Amino acid sequence: MQLNPLDDRVVVEPASAEETTAGGIVLPGAAQEKPQRGTVTAVGPGRLLDSGDRAAVAVSVGDEVLFGKYGGNDIEIDGVEYKILRESDILAKIEK
Repeated sequence: MQLNPLDDRVVVEPASAEETTAGGIVLPGAAQEKPQRGTVTAVGPGRLLDSGDRAAVAVSVGDEVLFGKYGGNDIEIDGVEYKILRESDILAKIEK
């Protein structure tokens, strides 16, 4: 199944949660924090402006991004978890 987001929405596959701390302590599932970074897998065409044109989306497929801990909607498709965010919910694009 393929997702085609609408308007300025972006589909992100979150990175897996950290299972150990920096000191090497193994965290149980309940103590793991929600990931706040992920990889963009699909991008909508952009927000529709009053003039009828579309505003360009600042991220593209394959970009690694940071997003708010509780932003967007979580969905699961074929056993893979995704997050659907508005472009404004993305805090930063990670440059390598």
